[in-house]
Amino acid sequence: MMTEKRNIPISLPVTGEEEWQAVKDPLMTGWLTAGPKVREFEQLFAERHQVKHAVAVTSATTALHLAMVALNIGPGDEVIVPAFTWVSTANVVLYQGANVVFCDIDPKTFNIDPEKLAEKITNRTKAIITVHLFGLCAHMDAIKKVAGEIPIVEDAACAAGSGYKGTPAGGLGALGCFSFHPRKSVTTGEGGMITTNDDALGEKVGILRNHGASISEEQRHHGPKPYILPDFNMMGFNYRMTDLQGAVGTIQIKKLDTFINERDRWSQYYINELKGIDWLQLPEHNTDYRHGWQSFVTLIDHDEAPYSRNEIMEKLQEMGISTRPGTHAVHMLNFYKDKFNIREDQFPGAKQANDCSMAIPLHNRMNKEDFHYIVRAIKSL
Repeated sequence: MMTEKRNIPISLPVTGEEEWQAVKDPLMTGWLTAGPKVREFEQLFAERHQVKHAVAVTSATTALHLAMVALNIGPGDEVIVPAFTWVSTANVVLYQGANVVFCDIDPKTFNIDPEKLAEKITNRTKAIITVHLFGLCAHMDAIKKVAGEIPIVEDAACAAGSGYKGTPAGGLGALGCFSFHPRKSVTTGEGGMITTNDDALGEKVGILRNHGASISEEQRHHGPKPYILPDFNMMGFNYRMTDLQGAVGTIQIKKLDTFINERDRWSQYYINELKGIDWLQLPEHNTDYRHGWQSFVTLIDHDEAPYSRNEIMEKLQEMGISTRPGTHAVHMLNFYKDKFNIREDQFPGAKQANDCSMAIPLHNRMNKEDFHYIVRAIKSL
């Protein structure tokens, strides 16, 4: 029996007094652009993800764009992208004048299907972007076997703290790209990070995110020769994170594992309580994976369900429970459908995920009554 109606948003960030106090330092010192707080955040992030280099930027989208630039992706090149992902995963390829080649996903994991990947590789394939969707790492062993020498870029926007066979996300490919949007497990408002174990790539993305300048703003202003301006040996971008964001990030990254552990505990509660519903596919993973649980995304079987996906979402909304589709199938968006003359049924796994996925609330500002209420609500359908 349902209790009094609750109001449970799909996601809320956990920020408070510690983050507020951290922001005061750059505000008081006047160092607001990328500086010591960003550098500290980068160091902490690199340590947690066991990588040599972490470079903070303005978003996961700009991180992915810099990854394409750093790998010299350009006109005539092909980059393989999963068909079910946020649109920016594909957009960054077009930014460089290259061609997007979509690959279908496995609806059980929502990640790129390694068997389908092999069919997409040509002599023009210059990179593969694998997405660790909703915090679950892609099947990297199988992907690397297919990719051979082709560089792999991890779209780890959802995967801070995630891991695969003991290796954290961000160190599984040539470059990793993370997001700190408020719907992610840790946040800086907006913001992103690029990770790599390649010294040359680490140096290159660091220069690219600061206009292509040969020295950083901090080096220039703190150096003994105030007349020196940086040289520019490559064209770059202004993709720098601010020290205000970096200050928040230094607090948030220290809470990452606490947040993930709590999400993991409640994800197991969802799985145990909802596994008897035959029309609801629950997230899958095994002990080889450290799931980051950015979202808890289910898949509705329209043949068995009492209502369509959209009707179920509307009914849950009436009960005060916010839900969302997992994400979208990029090949079904008008721009990509028209540009590449793609049929919606060309990628059936992505289409199924587009039409049938449903994320239910999972975040660190929920309490046990919220989780119990959601389970009762879904069962009541």
